[in-house]
Amino acid sequence: MRYEKAVMEVKENEEFISDMIIDDKHRYLLATSGDGTLTSFDIRKHKMKVQSELFDSELLSLATVKGGEKVVCGTGEGTLNIFNWGEWGNISDRFPGHPMSIDCIVPLTPDIICTGSMDGVIRAVHILPNRMLGDVGRHSDLPLENLSLSRCGCYLASCSHDSHVRFWNVESVKTQTVDTSRKAVKTKRPKLEAAAKNRDFFADLETSASTSNAGVSNGDDDSDDDDDGGSGDGDSDDVGSDDNENKCDD
Repeated sequence: MRYEKAVMEVKENEEFISDMIIDDKHRYLLATSGDGTLTSFDIRKHKMKVQSELFDSELLSLATVKGGEKVVCGTGEGTLNIFNWGEWGNISDRFPGHPMSIDCIVPLTPDIICTGSMDGVIRAVHILPNRMLGDVGRHSDLPLENLSLSRCGCYLASCSHDSHVRFWNVESVKTQTVDTSRKAVKTKRPKLEAAAKNRDFFADLETSASTSNAGVSNGDDDSDDDDDGGSGDGDSDDVGSDDNENKCDD
């Protein structure tokens, strides 16, 4: 195979490029950078269109929400910066709340995203109104590298520095709603975290193996009400319905 030259090359950033997305019409490419900027490129004209102002923290991850009307960027300080599509010079809103950097983002619905953070936690977040819905899962305390949603939209795959790829059932997360008549209140434990223990795709295999090695059988405890300190690491026996698996097999 003969070496080919790049058909387009631009350099508008001083630091690394952390993430990229392109619109549905394949006209504009957005890129986040470690220098704290969001840059848009016009693919057809082969040039930069707009670069945002310089933010204090690096921009690490990127996703479109609200039917493509909004762009969400994860930052190194744990804040979500929200832009209007086409208005990339400055943010329209921001949502702090993550304790550490937001390294990856995957949209579940036009309103709900899942974020992967350096603390190893996958969080569900509702955008506009901005609310933390809860913790979907956890990879020990090691940073998350990437998130990917299955074609059927039922399972979220995550990979981390713990050398594991885990699958989480997020179908119930996609149905979460936000009561806009009530003001957001900071709680000690997000409401999804206890239920998240039941959604690890391979949870039954891990549990069966540990039970076999121990030579004893512990009783199942599927109560979400008694689990106040759920870590969302996916060590429960409940895998998900066969209907969800069939959807992904189609």
